[in-house]
Amino acid sequence: MMLNGPNLNLLGAREPELYGRTTLDALEADMTARAAEAGAELLCVQSNHEGTLIDALHDARQSCDGVILNPAGYGHTSVALRDALIACERPAVEVHLSNIARREPFRHKTLTADVAIGTISGFGVLGYRLALQALLAHLDALGEH
Repeated sequence: MMLNGPNLNLLGAREPELYGRTTLDALEADMTARAAEAGAELLCVQSNHEGTLIDALHDARQSCDGVILNPAGYGHTSVALRDALIACERPAVEVHLSNIARREPFRHKTLTADVAIGTISGFGVLGYRLALQALLAHLDALGEH
């Protein structure tokens, strides 16, 4: 599953100098094709609502082998999202389009990073491709892909 949090539905339009010009639709199409090339199926979910993201992680327990997560602003504030990621019991790679370490101090740390198998930050949409590659390699090492 590729799970995107709040405001990512505005990719390509919202602060393109920071987040790039690729739209969410284009990102999802690209990632779905890349997953298929690797022999995997990708479920794409985006929501601006914390509960919907939590429900998607709960559903992932039954339907997904791993998660690519961009929690967006919820990564800095949501204990509930962190708890759902733990409860999901699936390996997750956290992705951020911008380099959160170079931004405002409140963005430097996320509540979800330490329960992910890794974090990729600052490479724009390339970060999602790297996350897919890392997640599939991790699953291969576990014999689950």
